[in-house]
Amino acid sequence: MVRVSSRLPSTPPPAGPDARSGTPATALPRIAAQALAAVAAGYAAMGITAALGLWAAGAADLPGGFAAVLAAVVVMAVGGQVEIAGSAGSFAGTEGELTAMPLTVTLVGALVTGAVFLRPLRHHAVARAGDLAARAAAVTVLWLAALAGLGAAARHDFPLGLDVGDPQEPLGDLFGELIDAVNPTVGFRTLLGPTLGYGLLWILGVLLVALLVSRGSALPARLTRYHEAVRPAASAMLLLLLAYVAVGLVIGLVVAATKGHAAETFAVLLLGLPNVAWLALGVGIGGAWEGKVEGPFGLPMPQVLDAVLRSGGDSADLSTVDLSSLAAQDGRAWWLLPIAVVLVLAAAFVAAVRSPARTRPWQHALRLGVAFALTMLAVAPLTLVEARFGLSVLGIGDLGALGGEVVLRPEVWRTAGLALLWGLVAGFLGGLLATRTRHHGQLPTEPGTPGAGSGRSPGA
Repeated sequence: MVRVSSRLPSTPPPAGPDARSGTPATALPRIAAQALAAVAAGYAAMGITAALGLWAAGAADLPGGFAAVLAAVVVMAVGGQVEIAGSAGSFAGTEGELTAMPLTVTLVGALVTGAVFLRPLRHHAVARAGDLAARAAAVTVLWLAALAGLGAAARHDFPLGLDVGDPQEPLGDLFGELIDAVNPTVGFRTLLGPTLGYGLLWILGVLLVALLVSRGSALPARLTRYHEAVRPAASAMLLLLLAYVAVGLVIGLVVAATKGHAAETFAVLLLGLPNVAWLALGVGIGGAWEGKVEGPFGLPMPQVLDAVLRSGGDSADLSTVDLSSLAAQDGRAWWLLPIAVVLVLAAAFVAAVRSPARTRPWQHALRLGVAFALTMLAVAPLTLVEARFGLSVLGIGDLGALGGEVVLRPEVWRTAGLALLWGLVAGFLGGLLATRTRHHGQLPTEPGTPGAGSGRSPGA
């Protein structure tokens, strides 16, 4: 018998770096172009969202400073640091502090940047490690370069019109004339070093989360073994966060249509919707924030939250924002608990049905518990707000009519610990529900996993 060999003639190895881990030089221009597209799309989306929000808030009427304010909002959306300062000669000085992230702008930028970054990685079984690293490095470098340019543009000084004292009183009249003579100003500028540092963490976090939550994007061969353990739970957590934002959007639109003040409501939706929505998620599972509001100004926030933060009066103690304190102001706050039960359990069910059928309920519980705790560890600090402003005259005190303070800080470890417990319970129940669903033949396992379409693990 004559045997015919089925072996093909050997071919020379590809030139250049190793095909599994390197990136051919000919691919670098394409990678750079795709990275530029991701960066440009992300910044454009953030700029449009921030511009619409500022326009709704009335910032278009600022004297020559709209572009600078827009740049500052985008810088703050990626964690940048903006300093507030002013002066009125040696007679008086203004000082302020603002630490806050406009999370609607942040979320839009993260979603768009991540989607464009992942687009070339779709429809591939495995990605080269070197290729993936080159893509991430190109996006990071371009992102930081653009952020530095925005930081340079985010600086402006505004004239500060003041009405100090009672003109009928000699001292008040004297103060007013002196301040008018020195033309007091207040302005803002970007602290470039911290901004680039936080911007680096932000873009690396966005790229990492994008890879974790995308079930259709290729990974390096060494990481594919973690696909079924990580991605279903990670993508379910993203859906949970987006579900809270969607619920908040619907409520906001109803308020804008029925309660008046539509422009102010749209400003909140376009700038700070996730700030409120994700706080509602944390409070709904039993987490807490602490803070206070002093002075005549505040931040755009629900009236019940403002009332709790002002409940401490002029004392230095911080008020606790949790389910009971909110419900003491408005009984409808108790609805945050059943909403959390429904949405967290729905996320657990989604994670379970996207996992292989052989996954046990206790495994679903462990994975979702860890994922939910990590999610709240990442999300809760983003809701931090610290804002202070005051005017000192001859270095003495703050003028009460102009001074004020807003503080809202999360109790991160309490909230993350409760998220772990909620995730364990919801993950276990979601796994049981998914098992019953598969037994009834209604939902297959995730495509590409062992046992897909049959609802059984191999060999079952």
